[in-house]
Amino acid sequence: MIMNNWFECKVRTEKMLEGGATKKVTEPYLVDALNFTEAEARIIEEITPFCNGQLEVVDIKRARYCEMFTAEEESCDKWYKVKCVFVTLDEKTQAEKRTSQQMLVQASDLRDAVRRFDEGMKGSMIDYEIALVQETPLLDVFPYQTRDAVKPEYEA
Repeated sequence: MIMNNWFECKVRTEKMLEGGATKKVTEPYLVDALNFTEAEARIIEEITPFCNGQLEVVDIKRARYCEMFTAEEESCDKWYKVKCVFVTLDEKTQAEKRTSQQMLVQASDLRDAVRRFDEGMKGSMIDYEIALVQETPLLDVFPYQTRDAVKPEYEA
């Protein structure tokens, strides 16, 4: 099992407005890295090709997501945080134990996020409840990939 260390990185860049003027904006991204230093290096590497002008990482913080459900469709351009509560029963005391985890779901809207989450949890043997589904401001997510796993976008 691969454990991910997710870091939310806020990046300040200059965006070109319609009239030709530029405006500084701060945008959040999620990156998988071993530590804060690697998170900063990875987000700079990922975002630099898409920036005009200066790029500054203004904040990095740990994000606690235990699982991620991605989607291939272009219409799935939003990221939703799902708080899932797992319900187990203690065999000795017969007491119900509730443990919550946060997961990330890529979807087109709220209903699609719930549907994709339920679909992803279909094989689970544990009972769960959805306690919260909330759209995040994340623009993109960059999971860790080994060099062997990276495929060129276009092959000759």
